[in-house]
Amino acid sequence: MARMNHPRPKSRNRLQNDDPGNADVRSTFRRQGGFCLAGCGAVDRKGGTRTMNNVNVDDAVQEKWRKVQERLRAELGKDLFSSWFGRMELEDARDGSLVLSVPTKFLKSWIETHYRDLLLRICESEFGGVRALSLHVRSAARPRQEARRTMEGADTGASAGSAASAAAAAPAVHGVERGSPLDPALTFETFVTGPSNGLAHAAARRVADTPSGAPVSINPLFIHSSAGLGKTHLLNAIAWHIRKTMPQRRILYISAERFMYNFLAALKARDMLAFKDAFQSIDVLLIDDFQFLQGKTMQQEFCHTFNSLVDAKRQVVIAADVPPHQLDKIDERMRSRLVGGLVVDIEKPDQELRRAILRHKLEQARRKDPTLEIGEEVLDYIASAITGGGRELEGALNRVIAHCQLMGAGRIGVDAAARALRDLARPTGNQPVRIDDILRVVGRHYNVPKSDLLSPRRARSIVLPRQIGMYLAKKLTPRSLPEIGRRFGGRDHSTVLHAVRKIERELASNEKLKSEIDLLTRIIEQG
Repeated sequence: MARMNHPRPKSRNRLQNDDPGNADVRSTFRRQGGFCLAGCGAVDRKGGTRTMNNVNVDDAVQEKWRKVQERLRAELGKDLFSSWFGRMELEDARDGSLVLSVPTKFLKSWIETHYRDLLLRICESEFGGVRALSLHVRSAARPRQEARRTMEGADTGASAGSAASAAAAAPAVHGVERGSPLDPALTFETFVTGPSNGLAHAAARRVADTPSGAPVSINPLFIHSSAGLGKTHLLNAIAWHIRKTMPQRRILYISAERFMYNFLAALKARDMLAFKDAFQSIDVLLIDDFQFLQGKTMQQEFCHTFNSLVDAKRQVVIAADVPPHQLDKIDERMRSRLVGGLVVDIEKPDQELRRAILRHKLEQARRKDPTLEIGEEVLDYIASAITGGGRELEGALNRVIAHCQLMGAGRIGVDAAARALRDLARPTGNQPVRIDDILRVVGRHYNVPKSDLLSPRRARSIVLPRQIGMYLAKKLTPRSLPEIGRRFGGRDHSTVLHAVRKIERELASNEKLKSEIDLLTRIIEQG
């Protein structure tokens, strides 16, 4: 049975050999040294071109591109080449201009920052006469007309094309929604400053006040302290201040735990390029609890993110419980970069700062309940009994307020505060009271140096604290009058007896003095 030969249908994706315009296309390729014009029709394999990613590229051009890839692999090594150039594609070439594409904005930013000169040098060597190199982020379906526009724009210079591409790819959302939540109560206005935290506060304000586009003067800023002393407060304050004054800036506040969660989620979803890309779109990175960042791979990923942001002059602020040199699990290069900026610590607040913090917290509580009656002596007692940071002080004050409100008490006194804080105040055990402790507490309370208490000076501002100290020594210690006199600057026992009797007479009629003596007694007994 004779076999019938059916004519083979012509492919709509190729120009056929009998097309009279085919010879013109080939001659165009030859005139241009093998460069394919963007948007020209694809030729069949005999014609020497093939279609790639909806953009036509000549086989000879592809061979040159393969040589470029081989040279990049040879110079950078297999691992670096796979990481940064493995997914780069040549999309078009004409008139000495090349259009390359990568799948993410992160890759584009990294290559332009670190490898653009190397890439341009190798392309010039292989292609010859390359005047412009354009790199863009490709989408799943990029129209051919867009490739043509990119090619035409490349003639004006590679830097202009890169800037336009970066601007078009910039996200329009704030970075904080991808990170950890911000606390609206933690602002610069609610941060109480003192000698122990003044430098950290000033550095944080400098970072927050830096205008968009201005040179970054402190980068990175590394703040460290014990828990509860204000690191998280300052990071939140920076974020809120920038969002209020410069809303166009993209901010990311994120804890180390959240960073690790996002990293593992990206690994599970096999979407690491998107994870990297998300961090490259921000202007200010604020990372908290950095000491919890664990795992070699996790730390390497953060190191890449950190380096790319700092190299791009983006602001980075890090908070941790320890200074960089005590981060044992961080490699030496990363530790060196951390100390290359400004490292500041926040110390425990002194008694004056603790009083100021308590007053501020009390003002906030009175806005909610104007009937609160808490005297200065109670704040002094809390400031002396609780020696931690703002978080502990706020918790102690809230406990005193709640205890008295629930018990139906009126004005809150030192006795009520002591009962409420009996398990929070520093334990005393069975340690005996020492005269040195009395001198230290009385001197600090009345702002009189120990040397003045022991001196022969008789100014009223010194005599009264000295007499109170003698009275407390007689009341709280088993020491004899002559021994107390010797410990108070070598005084006679009659001087001590006179001081004790005078304070006892004053206590019968002076309520203010009685409150001060009660407060000092509790502070001394609690160590």
